[in-house]
Amino acid sequence: MSIRSEGGTRMFKEPKISECRLIYLPKVDDVRGNLTFIEENQHIPFTIKRVYYLYDVPGGESRGGHAHKDLQQFIIAANGSFDVILDDGENKERYHLNRSYYGLYVPQMVWRELDNFSSGSVCLVLASNPFDEGDYIRSYENFRRNISK
Repeated sequence: MSIRSEGGTRMFKEPKISECRLIYLPKVDDVRGNLTFIEENQHIPFTIKRVYYLYDVPGGESRGGHAHKDLQQFIIAANGSFDVILDDGENKERYHLNRSYYGLYVPQMVWRELDNFSSGSVCLVLASNPFDEGDYIRSYENFRRNISK
């Protein structure tokens, strides 16, 4: 994408944070209890290679605080609620997740932090790749250097 300005055309990147979005999942209502399901490459835009969940997060604690070079994630509040703060180096957005029938898609190279966990909350994460420590960027300064390349 480019924009015209005095003196010529300059190039800029679309904000990476614009790729992040809430995705509503199928919800089957039933008086006996509701059901929601997720199919890879159907409801979320990647193949699921790993599933993990966070629970028993003490009050006032935060999780995350990193970005991934290649990994994509889909984050769901399976129980309770929490906030996800996303940062692409230029823009920040906060999402409050509190329902199990929608989740937040987070592409690679977006810094993420999770906080404001309610008591008994469970954060379910679907990931596009198996665990790889080399995929993590755990320093915000390194993240900023990586995105400016």
